[in-house]
Amino acid sequence: MTTQFTDLDLRPELVQAVAALGYTEPTPIQAALIPVMLTGVDVIGQAQTGTGKTAAFALPIIQNLQPGERHVQALVLCPTRELALQVAGAITEYGNVQNVRVLAVYGGQPYGPQISRLNRGVDVVVGTPGRLMDLIERNAINIHHVKTVVLDEADEMLSMGFVEDIETILAETPVERQTALFSATLPTPIRRLADKYMRQPQSIQVQREQVTVAAIEQRYYLVNQADKLVALTRLFEVEALTSALIFVRTRVGTGELANELSRRGFPAESLNGDLTQEARERTLNRFRQNQVKVLVATDVAARGLDIDDISHVFNYDLPDDPEIYIHRIGRTGRAGKTGIAMSRSSASRWRNPPCRPRKISRPAAKTNCSKTSKSG
Repeated sequence: MTTQFTDLDLRPELVQAVAALGYTEPTPIQAALIPVMLTGVDVIGQAQTGTGKTAAFALPIIQNLQPGERHVQALVLCPTRELALQVAGAITEYGNVQNVRVLAVYGGQPYGPQISRLNRGVDVVVGTPGRLMDLIERNAINIHHVKTVVLDEADEMLSMGFVEDIETILAETPVERQTALFSATLPTPIRRLADKYMRQPQSIQVQREQVTVAAIEQRYYLVNQADKLVALTRLFEVEALTSALIFVRTRVGTGELANELSRRGFPAESLNGDLTQEARERTLNRFRQNQVKVLVATDVAARGLDIDDISHVFNYDLPDDPEIYIHRIGRTGRAGKTGIAMSRSSASRWRNPPCRPRKISRPAAKTNCSKTSKSG
């Protein structure tokens, strides 16, 4: 039996708001999480970007808001400005009928307008840990009466070194708050954070078959280290590539590879932690507008990247963690589209013969086992 939004104990106006945005059936994470969050208990949701988790926590937050309050009632922490803006925009859309007051706070912008909005009254604040810490230190935000705190993409905030800031922020909120933690992976530091700050959380996990988009065609190629660049450019020549995201291990590697691709006639730009927020925004806007088709990034720099039209993902350097691999390839095959993920490996990288789908993919995805010759 198919679950509908009307089955999730949401108020009619929220169901209408969701329907007006074109959504008729909840995703698995929404169907599982919304009724639980409405009860006010703590939850841990293991789900990746693209599974609908924003609506899963946004709708219960909106329903549980008390009208006429002057203080912040809900706080959502996000790893990047882009994700904070995306989440704030979604909550604004869902809560439009109720005139929910939502504010996104993030670095790289003047404090004045954000503080002015806070002084006029805000129901939900969505922000990055660094800017929230700044606002707390300036006594510009009062989160002592917050009822719900959401940690969105907690593993990404961990990778970016925000754990201490998160703990400081949580210490400013009431002990009896509701806490919802969302993470694609649950490494030990995240579990410790949950044990310390959450009260008997209910765990909800989207099955990997649901998380990995079935529309992604996965391939890998055995290539000698010295031939990686040649193999990549050959693939660029033969693939029907509209936009590509290439993952490498290091910040230096992003710039080197982007420069080499540009010299070979494939204009590319790099995205890494050395970029200022303004430079990062300019680069992402050019990529979104298809002014540049190739983006070379590290895992940390690509946090919160939410672009629907990426046709290809290339793992120029393979990650060590299978969950990071899943997170990477999930950048393509989004919004009902198909996508292709390609990975490069040397023969020594795999202890077992590599042409076994279970080594690099999930059952829900289509896998082609391919090899390249030395010439690429």
